[in-house]
Amino acid sequence: MSRQRNRGRPAATPPSAFDQARDELFQHIMRCGVVGSEPEHMKEWFDETMRYMTERYHELGKTQIGELRTLGERFAVGALNVHRQDE
Repeated sequence: MSRQRNRGRPAATPPSAFDQARDELFQHIMRCGVVGSEPEHMKEWFDETMRYMTERYHELGKTQIGELRTLGERFAVGALNVHRQDE
């Protein structure tokens, strides 16, 4: 008799700490009204938020935190451009 194979989905790999931090940062950006704020306010917001993210995701190194900030800043500017096109 042949064995039946389990044809279900393979177990999903849990997201990395970086992926979780990125997703959380993007959610904060959308909720906190960063999009469309003045550049100096955006910088201040990112400075404070990245301090928080560094404490929350202690497993991320300085390089990853820097990459996270770059992604967040690009996301905020990109969302602003989409918002302006809709007007």
